[in-house]
Amino acid sequence: MKKQSFTNSQIINGVALGFSIAFFLAAAAAAVYAREWRHTLIDWQHLMTAPCPLITDYIALGGLSSAFLNAGACGLSCALFMIFLKGESRANTLAGYFLVVGHCFYGLNFLNMWPCFLAPFLYLRLKKLSFKKNLHICMFATAFSPFISEFLFRYLHNDAFIYGQPYVRPIGVVLAVLFSLMIGFLVPALLPGSSTWHKGYNLYNGGLAFGLFGFFLYSLMYSTMGVEPPERISRLNLAYHMSGLSYEEFATVFYIIVFLTCLICGYVLNGRSFKGYGDLTKDTGLASDFAEKYTMPVCLINMGVHGLLILLYMNIHILLFEGAGFTGPTIGVILAAMTFTAMGQHPKNVWPILLGYQVLFFTVMLLCKIDGRDIHWTLASQGFINSAAFATGLCPIAGRYGVRAGILAGAMCAALCSTTSAVHGGLVLYNGGFTTGITAMLLLPILEHYTAKARDEMSSASGFQSLISLVGNITPKYK
Repeated sequence: MKKQSFTNSQIINGVALGFSIAFFLAAAAAAVYAREWRHTLIDWQHLMTAPCPLITDYIALGGLSSAFLNAGACGLSCALFMIFLKGESRANTLAGYFLVVGHCFYGLNFLNMWPCFLAPFLYLRLKKLSFKKNLHICMFATAFSPFISEFLFRYLHNDAFIYGQPYVRPIGVVLAVLFSLMIGFLVPALLPGSSTWHKGYNLYNGGLAFGLFGFFLYSLMYSTMGVEPPERISRLNLAYHMSGLSYEEFATVFYIIVFLTCLICGYVLNGRSFKGYGDLTKDTGLASDFAEKYTMPVCLINMGVHGLLILLYMNIHILLFEGAGFTGPTIGVILAAMTFTAMGQHPKNVWPILLGYQVLFFTVMLLCKIDGRDIHWTLASQGFINSAAFATGLCPIAGRYGVRAGILAGAMCAALCSTTSAVHGGLVLYNGGFTTGITAMLLLPILEHYTAKARDEMSSASGFQSLISLVGNITPKYK
């Protein structure tokens, strides 16, 4: 195998730049495909001047081309920071990039990202910390961007928000500035502490801390202040672009091209070989930097394989079940599911998590059938599509504790996903990470308490004997 001719940092920067260019090309193609070329920029303006709590579908709100244009603009901005700031780009920098562009299809835009993105630079400057090493913190801070849109366009406004007719009050600007400054100093403090809660078993580390802090902010802003909580932006109160087109084919073709490109580039840069990828897939994914351990070319191969797996998962469930289809959030979470492909995620430790969703669905469906009623959700419902993509952040549980623990983690995450966004009003974008963080906090103590003693016994037992030995360990002993 030939030695790679590019450093990990150069490849990471190239991935960010390549994805950004792909979004711009997709925006141009979408403008033709959806016949939006005459109003793409106006649609993009509408995206940037509307409140955007989860889950605001930017394709329905503005259009297919404006959503991809939004991802391209935000992604390119991050890529330029990655390229021109002095220092090395790392795997966590790439993770931040994917979280930014993933949410550009439902909640994050070129206007509301900047206050949250730039504020941590002030903290880093005062603390004399490296901008480049901590660039991921600036990207993660954009999880609070919907608060910026809320302050600017809806919060404390006497009149209801009217789509296409935004107006900004001075108090809204003041609140947005003060909020972003607060976020700039709090996010660097919240991130390290949250990892101790779940011990690294939730790769979407910021989600748990951000979700809890968002819960506090939402309660303070509305319940405590006596302000009426906002209604979700929906088809009932907004003028949507209804082109009649299905975007599944467009999105599927786009992702096949992108992920195959990652796979081919990784293969070529890896000396025209898949060597090392087998070792990567044996990694537990716990506190693991794949870029450092296996090199970025191998990580590119992982991105391609993992991305195609997630795409296949989405297509199968949308084909088999009634649900959301390829909306903006669906397209976005495929990117978000790529976040830690250089830091812990790979198909071998992800598939048990996804299988957990199937187990819960068919179990609930059976129980509902016994009870004589219909199940009210499917695996293609928007909340469960989004949750499944983020639940892959629990993959270290499957890697460390095995397939059954991974399936259980996935099932628990699926059971929680439909309720967690309500506690912060959908104003924190990393709700999937919030859900996985809660799951890890609940499940880890149980796994640590029982599996350590049961592991040796189960390794020598099989079938019913394994079950008996496990139950024997779990059952309390009474004197």
